[in-house]
Amino acid sequence: MTERTTHIEIPDRYHYAVIPHIMVDDAAAAIDFYQRAFGAREDFRLDAPGGGVLHAEITIGRSALMLGDASGGEAETASFAAPASLGGGTSVTLHVFVPDVDSLAERAEAAGAEILQPPKDMFHGDRTVILKDPSGHIWVFLTHVEDVSEEELRRRLAAAG
Repeated sequence: MTERTTHIEIPDRYHYAVIPHIMVDDAAAAIDFYQRAFGAREDFRLDAPGGGVLHAEITIGRSALMLGDASGGEAETASFAAPASLGGGTSVTLHVFVPDVDSLAERAEAAGAEILQPPKDMFHGDRTVILKDPSGHIWVFLTHVEDVSEEELRRRLAAAG
């Protein structure tokens, strides 16, 4: 008789409905950047047999992110692409709440991120910075500063134009 191990249906690390999985041209360099810029922790790395990173997982704050090299053979057959291969554009923006968006923005810029919108208080009640990482991915980091009712949110949005 085979012994079964007890498991939970969805591991705690993956309790969100969607886990972002981004592709980059140099996953090892991207992981290094995310560690320096965003204080990321590397949790897992599976190197590809021919070199590079087949799959890695990092944590930024309390958010899990999966990433890997877009240039690997498996990635090519699955049509994964890094933003640079798409002409520099991306259709995904990654949002992460952090305790101090201003210090994260300073650290990220020093590490090589391009600040697209400096930190500022937004109508929705969050202090927000928008940046592009060296791989071309767009990130929105937010620090919650006030609770805003739906009615007030709509009023502020209309007033902002």
